[in-house]
Amino acid sequence: MEEPQQSKPGKARLILDTGTRSIPINDRVFGSFVEHLGRGIYTGIYEPNHPTANKAGFRQDVIDLVKELGVTTIRYPGGNFVSGYRWEDGVGPRSERPKRIDLAWHSGESNEFGLHEMADWLDELGGNELMEAVNLGTRGIQEALDLLEYANIPSGTALSDMRRRNGREQPFGIRMWCLGNEMDGTWQVGHKTAHEYARLVTQTATAMRMIDPGLELVACGSSSHSMPTFGEWERTVLEEAYDQIDFISCHAYYEPHNHDMASFLASGVDMDGFIRDVASVIAAVRGRLKSKHQVYISFDEWNVWYQDAEPSKPPVGIGNWPQGSRLLEDIYSVADAVVFGDLLITFVRNVYIVDSDSLAQVVNCLLYTYPGPRDKREGG
Repeated sequence: MEEPQQSKPGKARLILDTGTRSIPINDRVFGSFVEHLGRGIYTGIYEPNHPTANKAGFRQDVIDLVKELGVTTIRYPGGNFVSGYRWEDGVGPRSERPKRIDLAWHSGESNEFGLHEMADWLDELGGNELMEAVNLGTRGIQEALDLLEYANIPSGTALSDMRRRNGREQPFGIRMWCLGNEMDGTWQVGHKTAHEYARLVTQTATAMRMIDPGLELVACGSSSHSMPTFGEWERTVLEEAYDQIDFISCHAYYEPHNHDMASFLASGVDMDGFIRDVASVIAAVRGRLKSKHQVYISFDEWNVWYQDAEPSKPPVGIGNWPQGSRLLEDIYSVADAVVFGDLLITFVRNVYIVDSDSLAQVVNCLLYTYPGPRDKREGG
């Protein structure tokens, strides 16, 4: 039997490419999203009678899970919900807050949870950044200015002093603001054409910057890559508002259509195309305007969402407006996790233009985290 030949030592080469540059990844790429939807807030984040609830009524088990998830920026309060929301309803003594109906999800809203509670919850998480959305559906410029004054002016005005009386001495200091939500969608309360929205967003952004020029403002882009107005919507909004905004949004949800698992596993290809298409419109408008300003993408809604299979639908009936019903609660598989990971990698690969993302949503809605009898969607 022959002795095995010993391999001869080879030569190793180390190549340093000084021309290659790395692009820093903004922590906002790992953000999430909380909306007044289903059990997302009530019994999700806020449940005073839960065994783990702290003095503020926040569920500690959910706080621990969100910390483990590692989310950074939180987009709030919507989502479709924001297009009919009156921010004033969610501040002040809880016993005096009005109960309302929410047209987006045909739900009741007690307003027990609002801006102050969200800020306190973020403090519990470790000081995560709040991305605040303003209502440009049923409301407009003045309401956005009022909310900005309430949230960010230190003192000495009617609304800033109201905030102080409501228990928040120091301003919230919110830097990133979403100017409406999915305004291209016919399902949206206050839906607008691209020209109508472009005008409103320009006026709102200009006015908000009169209070604070350093704000970071997000204009609504397309609600999905397949919207009939996709591309033209982005061009119209950017042509009008380019130098007044810092981001344009993208939204995308994926599921296996017709049991086509191969296409589902390749969802990142569609997302990558979506990002590149929007980036091309941004570059074209920037070039035509000869602007030195750079607009980025805020992909502020994304996830796997089984829209066709979801059994929990919004309630119906003029006298039926329940709060905290089960809506959009998916139970995910390993295949879903693979797609999720690929989508997240897609964001990282596109950080040259994608500077903020919000996973929808942080608990219960589109993210079923509570342990219980999953086959019947019971418990928690």
